[in-house]
Amino acid sequence: MLDFLSVHWNVNPVFFNLGPLQIRWYSLLFVSGFIIGWYIFRSFFRKEGVPEKLLDPLLYTLLICTIVGARLGHCLFYQPDYYFGSWKGFLEIFMPWKGGLASHGGAIALLLGMWWFAGRYGKKYGFDFLWIMDRLCITVAFAACLIRLGNLFNSEIYGDVTSLPWGFVFERWNETEPKHPTQLYEALSYLILGIVLIKVYDRKLDKVHRGFFFGLFLVGCFGMRF
Repeated sequence: MLDFLSVHWNVNPVFFNLGPLQIRWYSLLFVSGFIIGWYIFRSFFRKEGVPEKLLDPLLYTLLICTIVGARLGHCLFYQPDYYFGSWKGFLEIFMPWKGGLASHGGAIALLLGMWWFAGRYGKKYGFDFLWIMDRLCITVAFAACLIRLGNLFNSEIYGDVTSLPWGFVFERWNETEPKHPTQLYEALSYLILGIVLIKVYDRKLDKVHRGFFFGLFLVGCFGMRF
């Protein structure tokens, strides 16, 4: 619902139900990031002569590292006393629907996973850790955009009170004042970053130094977050 001064936001975070199973917008957008990333990496592999048979092990590595790392990151960084203070809490570590995911935990696990992947396959197929990261960061930018849209559907991680006309009143949490939709700010920023990175890749790949894309991603990502 939209009025002159704000957007009243009360979207159901559940897209649909399959019996007792809930399919949430966040989950769909999260998985969509991996699907889009798979197709982007396929174009990288085709352009640079890397066998496409590596796409599946790369996808599995990314999935496992992202989910496990993000879950452990949440448990270790935000509520270690709860998750490691009792058997009940410890068992809930394996129930990501009870709690949450932390992106920085996923990022740490991704770095470790790509280091392993490069060591496992890189020597045979002519790439290394930095080569992978230069291309992974492009897909991560688009995936991060989708994840932030998922946060919007969950009505979470929004900002402070604003009088701007695009402020969101997050009615799901009984908010009555418009707040900055920081999820949208980040989503748009990551989308722009991803487009810039992929355009530079398409046009200037042979003219930039190794690590350029990864470095530009880090500067752009954390600059935008700040």
